[in-house]
Amino acid sequence: MAGSRTILIAGPTASGKSAAALRLARELDGIVINADSMQVYRELRVLTARPTTEDERAVPHRLYGHVNVREAYSVGRWLDDVKIVLKDIEGLGKRAIIVGGTGLYFKALTEGLSPIPEIAPDVRKFWREEGRTRPPEDLHEELSRRDPLTAAGVRPSDPQRIIRALEVIDSTGRPLCEFQEVSGDPVLTPGSWDGTVILPDRATLHGRADRRFDKMLQEGALEEAARMREMQLESSLPAMRALGVAPLITYLAGEATLEDAIERGKVMTRQYIKRQTTWLRKNMISWKHVVI
Repeated sequence: MAGSRTILIAGPTASGKSAAALRLARELDGIVINADSMQVYRELRVLTARPTTEDERAVPHRLYGHVNVREAYSVGRWLDDVKIVLKDIEGLGKRAIIVGGTGLYFKALTEGLSPIPEIAPDVRKFWREEGRTRPPEDLHEELSRRDPLTAAGVRPSDPQRIIRALEVIDSTGRPLCEFQEVSGDPVLTPGSWDGTVILPDRATLHGRADRRFDKMLQEGALEEAARMREMQLESSLPAMRALGVAPLITYLAGEATLEDAIERGKVMTRQYIKRQTTWLRKNMISWKHVVI
């Protein structure tokens, strides 16, 4: 199988992409590689719907649960990790099957990552502290004043990306969007991979997502959220944005009923599915689209 084209499978939450990757890995003697920004976190197996231990025994899986939730894992770090994994798989003569719902990972993998300079340590420390003490909306307003073009593409509820943009402009004197206009070298070159986007209809996705949320609660999602709460993590950390974490912690803090927390978690999941679907349709036009 050495030299075979890498298979990329993208899709929104609850689209069935992980099951498709597992089937292909069995058929092709492949290894499944994670391209989901939340499934990298060790402490979030249930809430991120990571592959089960049975799945991991059936075929090899890579880059799942290898990062502590206290770390701010990034697309740059994922690219570094996936390069190593792909080289190992090539040496084994197996097929690489990369699957996930984080479109930016796939975009960086096939188009390259913008060459953004290192952030000065004092600047990073300052903005991380700002992220702990100031609401995201306030930080977004500041970004809008200093870098309106970048701010226009960042949601006010996304503190990690807001802080990143503020760090860049403070450390380099140039807006983040200028760096993003220049792409780096792709890890996978044209012709070395085949990409498929799995896009079930909206009603199917929502139904699956709701049922999966209920199943996660039965399998220990509340206990995972409790451990996250006990760790007293910074709200700006990416792991805190995992679907279900915030509403379940709100319930555990006595600030909502369990029923309200579950409903909020399901609504947030449906909203995320909509954003994922829009992004995938817009940015993966050349990929094969499968509607099921």
